[in-house]
Amino acid sequence: MQRRLSLVAHHGLDRLAACEHTWLERLNGVRLPGWEVGLLRLASRLGDGVFWYGLMLALIAWHGWEALPAVLHMIVAGLAGTLVYKWLKGATERPRPYQACPTICCLTAPLDRFSFPSGHTLHAVVFSLVSTAYYPMLGWLVWPFTALVALSRLVLGLHYVSDVLVGALLGAAVAGITLIL
Repeated sequence: MQRRLSLVAHHGLDRLAACEHTWLERLNGVRLPGWEVGLLRLASRLGDGVFWYGLMLALIAWHGWEALPAVLHMIVAGLAGTLVYKWLKGATERPRPYQACPTICCLTAPLDRFSFPSGHTLHAVVFSLVSTAYYPMLGWLVWPFTALVALSRLVLGLHYVSDVLVGALLGAAVAGITLIL
């Protein structure tokens, strides 16, 4: 059953990737000034977890033990998101855009081998939704960062648009379910 799911997913994702290559070539081919590429690389690197771990520590430093429920919620939701995206990456084994299309350049090292879905985007949405549910005033900080992370995954040649969109939807679903529970 797992193998059949993988074959069906591969076929559908391959067709979708062919449609997305043109868009990605345009995004990836944009001749950005060095500082803008550097900003997107930084957003991508901070999106590896550093930004979110720092936010959790800052919440504890600023609000003390009162922040513990929010931080624990972020940790649980983040772990749930990790389980979802790792399973999907293993089930679909979708190659990254720069691996499938020679005109797309990889502008930073990926954390893992496959592209679907974007784990960075998934986690950015999870952490942004959970943190702003507890502390709405953080919205000015976390949502622009989330947008930068999502954009960075495209421009740096690491993900397809569909990877980022599905990552965002899954992140919203994971956060929503944990907020309801």
